[in-house]
Amino acid sequence: MYRAVTRNIEVEVEPIYMPDRSDPEQSRYVWAYRVTIANNSEGFVQLLTRYWRIIDGNGKVEEVRGPGVVGDQPELNPGDTYQYTSGCPLTTPTGFMAGHYTMRNEEGALFDVTIPAFSLDLPGVIRTVN
Repeated sequence: MYRAVTRNIEVEVEPIYMPDRSDPEQSRYVWAYRVTIANNSEGFVQLLTRYWRIIDGNGKVEEVRGPGVVGDQPELNPGDTYQYTSGCPLTTPTGFMAGHYTMRNEEGALFDVTIPAFSLDLPGVIRTVN
């Protein structure tokens, strides 16, 4: 589990390798990742947009931006949590993801909440650093 806290908004991510959707012989590796967002602040927030930076095992970078998450722009009152699951295909057996959500508070101010960097590793593969 990977965790980051920004302005009392906690983001936890759990990556899960999906062997049934992957085909290593075709250089296709797929992970699901489950994200839990907890509003531990004392005010209302709404998730408006997402930004992901995805880096595969060869160092290729892909950036993804868009409204909300999985078609939703969740509103969280103090103490609320929101959970969703999405996925990421790679052409390498390892990679990393990180990013941020842009949130709006009850006064209308925008701020970014960090999504912790997390690794996507094929089970049994040992990562080497050059």
